[in-house]
Amino acid sequence: MFNFSFDRRTLQIIIGVLILIAVIQYIMNPGSIISLLISIPGVLIAITFHEFAHAFVADKLGDDTARREGRLSLNPKDHIDPIGMLLLLTAGFGWGKPVHVNPRNYTRRMSMEKGEAIVSIAGPIMNFILAFIFALIYCAIYKFSSMSFLTSTLGSAVQLIIAGVVSINIGLGVFNLIPLPPLDGSKVLIPFLPTNAKAWFINNEQIFYIIFVILWITGLAGTLITPALTAVSNGILNLAGLIFGIG
Repeated sequence: MFNFSFDRRTLQIIIGVLILIAVIQYIMNPGSIISLLISIPGVLIAITFHEFAHAFVADKLGDDTARREGRLSLNPKDHIDPIGMLLLLTAGFGWGKPVHVNPRNYTRRMSMEKGEAIVSIAGPIMNFILAFIFALIYCAIYKFSSMSFLTSTLGSAVQLIIAGVVSINIGLGVFNLIPLPPLDGSKVLIPFLPTNAKAWFINNEQIFYIIFVILWITGLAGTLITPALTAVSNGILNLAGLIFGIG
């Protein structure tokens, strides 16, 4: 996913403030704890597969760094960062353990920049694939299950959890495509920039980190990506519904 490069003290302050805000919100609205619990499977699946996709594609391009570090795994414990997951659950903003890669090991059939872009976009693409798969599962349950199951406590819980997996994967995929460091979208963007713009972008990454944090804390990030979230969600859900003949 992504990795912050702020100094440790600044990062601790930012994390502390976000966690405090989230805790206060949950104290004021205890009912939201249920939503928190329901979202845990979605977060585990989204982060695990996102990071695995980075590792898998890097390995296929010739870099075995992730393989040697045990990241070619679908075990959540190999990819979950406790603080990053806590923030993703409570503040809607978090991260997994970053997958370490060495672009110098990539196949020489492409530039290192293009290799990095492919590895970076693999995470969001995996999230969109997962969202579509679970949207199909949701539609299948709705189409073929009895009304008594759908309206039961178990049926309602299953539907909520699956819907959570869909929405969290879409959110994580779209969010990581924002072209700002430290998100995946920044590395996807770099190969398409002119030489001078590319050098300026790389040399001023720290400024973009600050812009990113400001956008998120102020809620502007959510506002900016809402149209993309809506478009991707509608596309995936409509396609899944079309396959099962659900209008």
